[in-house]
Amino acid sequence: MISRRFFAAGFAALAASAAASPSEARSLFYLFGDPQPLIIRRKRDLPVSVSKPKKKKQLAAKARKKKSAPTKPYVVDPLYVPQEVAFYGPQQPGDIVVNSRERFLYLVQPGATARRYGVAIGMEGLGWTGTATVKAKVEWPSWKPTPAMLKRSPEKYARYADGMEGGPGNPLGARAIYLYQGKRDTSIRIHGTTQPWTIGKAASNGCFRMVNEHVIDLFDRVSI
Repeated sequence: MISRRFFAAGFAALAASAAASPSEARSLFYLFGDPQPLIIRRKRDLPVSVSKPKKKKQLAAKARKKKSAPTKPYVVDPLYVPQEVAFYGPQQPGDIVVNSRERFLYLVQPGATARRYGVAIGMEGLGWTGTATVKAKVEWPSWKPTPAMLKRSPEKYARYADGMEGGPGNPLGARAIYLYQGKRDTSIRIHGTTQPWTIGKAASNGCFRMVNEHVIDLFDRVSI
């Protein structure tokens, strides 16, 4: 029987649940990449260039060219692209685990493996932890700011107090997975986003954001 539980883990609760061999620990280390050296250039070492002030016509032409240039699609860091990884933990196949420190969501699979996705988590003070159950899934969901959001930032959310229909411009993106504790809606969602550059960061109002293509992939794999 496929479990439908969802876990949001603060810090490293995910990997600590089971011991790993030295080789496995090493692979986990390289999973997150080697630390990069910090290079600091002294001010006097910076190149100095002197250019003539540009004329108004040149500036206007440059602005028009920049405005008309096609927008390139945002390329997500390969670290956050869906991939199969080793997974050691007490959860069952079908369970979803979020490690908030790593910014990863894991869909547990048989054979000590999981499908891993990158996510954006709640901003400082807005993070959510706990255990919940997936009780609803919606394609191109509508969205309405919570009372807490309206109170916290009325200048930003008041105009959406009556809600917004689903679509490409909706902040919940292409899909939403709704999390409940018993019969109570937690107001926490796993959903798509119109801001893929926030993946891997603490940027949401508490929900878990995913790239639209990635949340569609997860959506199709999760049972209710």
